[in-house]
Amino acid sequence: MSIAPRVLVLGGTSEARALAAELVDRDIPVTSSLAGRVAAPRLPKGDIRVGGFGGPDGLATWLTDNRVTAVVDATHPFAERISESAASATTAADVPVLRLERPGWEAGPGDDWHWVDTLADAARLLPRLGTRAFLTSGRQGLAAFADVPLWMLVRCVDPPEPPLPRHLEVVLSRGPYRVEDETELLRRHRIDVLVTKDSGGAMTEAKLRAARKVGIPVIVVRRPPRPEMRRVADVKSAVRWVVAHMNAHPHDSASGSSR
Repeated sequence: MSIAPRVLVLGGTSEARALAAELVDRDIPVTSSLAGRVAAPRLPKGDIRVGGFGGPDGLATWLTDNRVTAVVDATHPFAERISESAASATTAADVPVLRLERPGWEAGPGDDWHWVDTLADAARLLPRLGTRAFLTSGRQGLAAFADVPLWMLVRCVDPPEPPLPRHLEVVLSRGPYRVEDETELLRRHRIDVLVTKDSGGAMTEAKLRAARKVGIPVIVVRRPPRPEMRRVADVKSAVRWVVAHMNAHPHDSASGSSR
């Protein structure tokens, strides 16, 4: 029995879920790949695959075995390893790939932002800017702050694992967040500096507006470099790319047809 050609969405973001929903609604077979790092992720429509592929070679083999006709890398802006694998694997398997990446944040009037390249840079800068920090840079990077002698409020989806900052309080929650709630959180915990990654998007942007409102500095970690590939910044553009590719390859796109 032949396998119907499909689209692979490397997911884990709200954009990836929206893209999968759009493709399913258009009767385009889609598999969403999730890294499996979150205990209870929000699941997209369509087929779902959880876990790694075994590096670029494993992904290339999976693309061929599952008759993938297009790949959309819609992973988090800081999930650099899977993007590197996707670039190598799609080249090896001769499958077109698109990067769907939300725009980064930009400072506005009244913002006091300090840009750094890494979490280690953020940890070194932190003591010069405040004494009570709000870390929203993800649980996997907390080891960078383990030796910083400040009180820290850490927010993440799942409980963090050691090594951790010495003096901390953990808040487990998932966005989206409101400016009013973020402002109240900063004031209740007497936060005087915020640390974040340039994730972009509206789901967690409220903390930046709250920091502006209460007048505290923000340390922003720049996005890592990405492999060269075609990019779009919104789901509609990604849908158009997928549809155009499927229309340009009708024999590949027909369910049950052979390559």
